[in-house]
Amino acid sequence: MELNGSVEAPKENPAPRRSLSSSPGLQYGALVNSVTSLTTPESQNPPISNRQAYVTMAVLCYINLLNYMERYTIAGVLLNIQTFFKIRDSTAALLQTVFICSFLLLAPLFGYLGDRYNRKFIMIGGLCVWLLTAAASSFVTESYFWLLALLRGLVGIGEASYSTIAPTIIGDLFTGGKRSIMICIFYIFIPVGSGLGYIAGAGSAYLTGDWHWALRITPIMGVIGLILMIFLCPNPARGAAETNGEGVVAKSSYLEDIKYLLKNKSYVWSSLGVTALAFLTGALAFWVPTFLSRARVTQELHQPCTDEPCDSTDSYIFGAVTVATGILGGAVGTTLSRTFRDKVPYADPLICGVGMLGSVPCIFIIIFVAASSIPATYVFIFCGELLLSLNWAVMADILLYVVVPTRRATAEALQISFAHLLGDAGSPYLIGISDAVRSSKPDDLNWSFHSLKVSLLVCPFIGILGGAFFLFTTKYITEDSKAVLRLIEGNEDCALWFVIQSQRPKCIV
Repeated sequence: MELNGSVEAPKENPAPRRSLSSSPGLQYGALVNSVTSLTTPESQNPPISNRQAYVTMAVLCYINLLNYMERYTIAGVLLNIQTFFKIRDSTAALLQTVFICSFLLLAPLFGYLGDRYNRKFIMIGGLCVWLLTAAASSFVTESYFWLLALLRGLVGIGEASYSTIAPTIIGDLFTGGKRSIMICIFYIFIPVGSGLGYIAGAGSAYLTGDWHWALRITPIMGVIGLILMIFLCPNPARGAAETNGEGVVAKSSYLEDIKYLLKNKSYVWSSLGVTALAFLTGALAFWVPTFLSRARVTQELHQPCTDEPCDSTDSYIFGAVTVATGILGGAVGTTLSRTFRDKVPYADPLICGVGMLGSVPCIFIIIFVAASSIPATYVFIFCGELLLSLNWAVMADILLYVVVPTRRATAEALQISFAHLLGDAGSPYLIGISDAVRSSKPDDLNWSFHSLKVSLLVCPFIGILGGAFFLFTTKYITEDSKAVLRLIEGNEDCALWFVIQSQRPKCIV
């Protein structure tokens, strides 16, 4: 092999694969370590059978379902909570904001641990925290709204460990087209779980007459998930799928990992797109059922809620639409990706960009049609959510093939933190400042609907930004994915040349 550049070509009989960080001929400071310090581990985990991989996948999907059910149960009973605690929109939105803030603050820590320690044990510990705090939050009384907010924050800590690490385990169990399918299935449970969260929350509140029971469903189901994880899930070697079970290990600091990711343009631009998607879906998921309920009051179809339990019709319908569009959109997005990726190397970010930009007109129509026709609004909610759901599995797959295996947990963690920090951590609260608009006519029920409508107008513009970010990703994704493949396959010098020079690798094999 010969390199057209300043990196010296290897000798005819190269040494066995080892860490380049210790190679005297390739000293490039922290960057060398962060990009190329991959070695074959001395002691490897036992090989994982196909059956065990599929069982693990099933357990991870079940817990992911509960993860998002728990996250959006609050939105399904939001009217009940506001009536119970006598709080306004901005205060109610704090429940989601506090949850997401704790989630994003702890995600980098779990990403660091997930790239270096036993991932199964980390997830088990996080799952225990999640289940205990979620169950405790269901016993908060009327005078302790602050305690409910605090416990929601602790729930976010537990969920951060799982959401950060689980996708990387799937990446180490499957590869190629099979991994795309498995990632699709895993991420389909985001909208499915979210939709079931609305339905389960509203349904339990209606059946029991007490919204507290909505917060007890997922902890009970979660105990089953915890037991299954303990006894059925392995801890695969990092990079096992790409190295026929051998796995790879890294010798780098956390700072070096971050430097590597910041130089990965596909990762940076796609993460910005994910952030815009998080902002959009977080705002719509939290407020649309309440928005539609107020629209019914404006049209004099319903009376305003003054006592529990409040009418949950829109939580049921919105939840069902979210489940249906999540399954259909995830399947369509993955099918498009598998069909066009070999022909168009930048197909994945293109699909994500088109999905987000296509949803923008639907969101505009939702906001303005709700005052006159609820059925027509749901038609465009279906179309908008379907287009947004094209992204879930595809954008997750992008991260797995543009980032080396030993840095995927860190990459997941930083993407989650950034997306939540600038995305759905603030978007529910930002929409909740409809209180400021509403304050001019606090007793006017119609004005409470119109003030929320004005606040929701920020969402289409964020959708345009997100689409643009994914389209920028198309410019870099081909070379970034090739660099990762060369690195994994052992062509380390070429991968190093690619990252250092930030241009097309000039390798002659």
